[in-house]
Amino acid sequence: MGIDVNAPIFVISVAAELAEMHPQTLRQYDRLGIVRPSRAPGRSRRYSQRDIELLREVQKLSQEGVSLEGIKRIMELQNQVTGLRQRVVELSTQLDEAQRRAPDRSRVFAAGLAGDVVTLSRGQRPPAAATAVQQLGLVSLMERRSRLRALPAGKSAERNYADDDYVQSL
Repeated sequence: MGIDVNAPIFVISVAAELAEMHPQTLRQYDRLGIVRPSRAPGRSRRYSQRDIELLREVQKLSQEGVSLEGIKRIMELQNQVTGLRQRVVELSTQLDEAQRRAPDRSRVFAAGLAGDVVTLSRGQRPPAAATAVQQLGLVSLMERRSRLRALPAGKSAERNYADDDYVQSL
C-alpha cells in the first residue's frame, strides 16, 4: 500500500526542499492561489505529493517565461479539463447503464410540423396537424366507405390517398 498523493503530510520547509524552491516562494504561490495547500489545525500549511508535483510544474512554466498570472490561468484550465473528463466518464457510465436497462425502448427524435422536437418509436411518423393538411394544398379530406379520399386544391378529379403513407399516419 502506497502513500495517498492527496494526503497533506509535508510541512512548508520539506515541501520547499522537495520542490527545490524557497519556502517564501511557496507562501507567495499560496497567496496568489496558484497552489493551495491544506491547513493544519494551527493554520500551518501542509503540502501533499500532488501539491509538490504542481509546484514543480509551476517552476517549469516560470522558467519557460510564463507569468504568474498565466501560470494561474493554466492551472485553472487544467483543473477544469480534469473535472470535465471525470464528468464525461460519469455520464458515459450512466448512459451505458440506461442502455442496458432499456435496450428495446430505443427512441427517435424528429422535427414536428411546428419545428419542435418530437419523440417517436422506431418506424413511427410524427402526427399531422390540420394546418399541415392545408399547407399541403388539400382542400378537404373526406371519409367514404372507410377509405380516405382527398381533393387537392385546384384539381377537379379525386385521387385515392388511402394508400399514401402520409394520410395513413393521420
